[in-house]
Amino acid sequence: MTLDPAVKELLARSAPPEAPAMPPTAAELRAAFAASWRRPETVEQVASVTEHVLPSGVLVRVYLPDVATPVPAFVWIHGGGWTIGSIDENEVASRAVCNAAEVAVVAVDYRLAPEHPFPAAPDDCYAVVEWLASGGAGPSVDPGRTAIGGESAGGNLSTVVSMMSRDRGGPPLAAQVLICPVYGHPDDGFGSYADFAEGFGMTAGAMRFFFEQYVSDPAQLDDPYLLPLRAADLTRLPPALVLTAEYDVLRDEGEEFARRLTDAGTRVEMTRYSGQIHGFYGLYTDLPASPRSHAHVASFLTRVFEPRD
Repeated sequence: MTLDPAVKELLARSAPPEAPAMPPTAAELRAAFAASWRRPETVEQVASVTEHVLPSGVLVRVYLPDVATPVPAFVWIHGGGWTIGSIDENEVASRAVCNAAEVAVVAVDYRLAPEHPFPAAPDDCYAVVEWLASGGAGPSVDPGRTAIGGESAGGNLSTVVSMMSRDRGGPPLAAQVLICPVYGHPDDGFGSYADFAEGFGMTAGAMRFFFEQYVSDPAQLDDPYLLPLRAADLTRLPPALVLTAEYDVLRDEGEEFARRLTDAGTRVEMTRYSGQIHGFYGLYTDLPASPRSHAHVASFLTRVFEPRD
């Protein structure tokens, strides 16, 4: 399929925020992103929004639906190459999923590289899962029902936390939602890195820059907690929803990982969003595909958490 006309218009208007001319420092990239990102004028109302600082120091923002009984939790991890981004730019998606799926969306403000390189980000996100399991979010959130998800680097971290929980005998996770996730390295030879290297928002050069910030020792690139495609064992992981974008450098590795999860016995639902670019879910929420993807995620979570006899 050709690019969605709305995506063409977006790309023609300006270089998308995730792919400016690469600055020499992460701080300058963050400043460029902040200058280009525009908070939506209106957002969907939810029952409440509260912020909590965990004992580990991690900040989370909890969105609650208007439901009288305790609701499941959906841990949400933002993207940005482990280097930029915050819980603020996913307000639209977080609120939409909170209401439609009747879940508590728990957005994580994890530490960013290069100031805090790997494994700071997965450690922070795992701490949130443990906090929820201990009842830290209060009586409105069911500590025994938690799913996890994220976009781009957040998708990577969602699977990494799922692996950590499995390996450590930690809190069980009901599902993982993986949107345009990072699972390999730019040198792994996936065709989408060549086909969409420039001109489609997220660039191959931007991904190389992000890896330079996140990885302090090249030997870490073999660590499955950094790149899950390096994992020898993908068994006993939660059911997964994988959404990829047709015009995305990360498309092929996300779809390859979905295949490997399936081969390992995990139940996987995978959809390629035709005509879309990286960021269609949480960042470019004016695109027509964005609310469709929010409804897609909400439907998946509703099925995951539906009562069973």
